[in-house]
Amino acid sequence: MLIETEPTPNPATLKFLPGRTVMEAGTRDFATPEEAEASPLAEAIFGLGDITGVFFGRDFVSVTAAPGVSWPALKPDILAILLDHFSAAMPLFRSARAGFSVPSADDAIPTDHPEDAEIIIQIRDLIDTRVRPAVANDGGDIVYRGFDKGKVFLQLQGACAGCPSSSATLKNGIEQLLRYYVPEVTEVRAV
Repeated sequence: MLIETEPTPNPATLKFLPGRTVMEAGTRDFATPEEAEASPLAEAIFGLGDITGVFFGRDFVSVTAAPGVSWPALKPDILAILLDHFSAAMPLFRSARAGFSVPSADDAIPTDHPEDAEIIIQIRDLIDTRVRPAVANDGGDIVYRGFDKGKVFLQLQGACAGCPSSSATLKNGIEQLLRYYVPEVTEVRAV
């Protein structure tokens, strides 16, 4: 089994491509070792130390290392964990429910208003068809979290979370795209 790696726009994150499906549907982001307990694979990667994030996409795993970590030293250990996991066809999660992310009540994201339903459908469609595929190519994901009074709230995951260029991507890319196609959008914010 050959596992390829790709750099991402975030210098702290590498994208690992095992040549097979990682997540059948959706994505999963692990920002702490405690969150990673839901997945034997994520837990093993966090177990290496100096890991600040693990992200599962459809056909890739993105790993974010702590500042100052040497990728040439860390990369072989991650490759070994991935190779062992996928070669043994181990389960990705400890239970079926663990694969689904549930937003935290602490996130303070606005509740969508029924009168904005048409606008929200347009926003979600643009994000799903134009934004998410591009972001996935960079080793991350972007999730719609709400719309309120012209503001769109998005959550950056994987390589995109903490990326030095993420604010430029939000403002110069995604915000301009949404404002062009959906005039009701005035601003895009990360949560």
